[in-house]
Amino acid sequence: MKTVIAVLLVMVVISLFTGLYFMYKDKGNSKRVVNALTIRVALSIAIIAILIGSYLFGLLPPR
Repeated sequence: MKTVIAVLLVMVVISLFTGLYFMYKDKGNSKRVVNALTIRVALSIAIIAILIGSYLFGLLPPR
């Protein structure tokens, strides 16, 4: 479970820097920045849902 969360976090960071790159390169003339940030938000929601689900099903022990 920890590897899945780690991979998703890396994907969020990659999406964040992709949006930064497109924002710098396109100068606001395309929707690629919006798409990259939409992917980042969707991945963040997926991470939260996986964390809550794994806690409820006992896959992630409470501290």
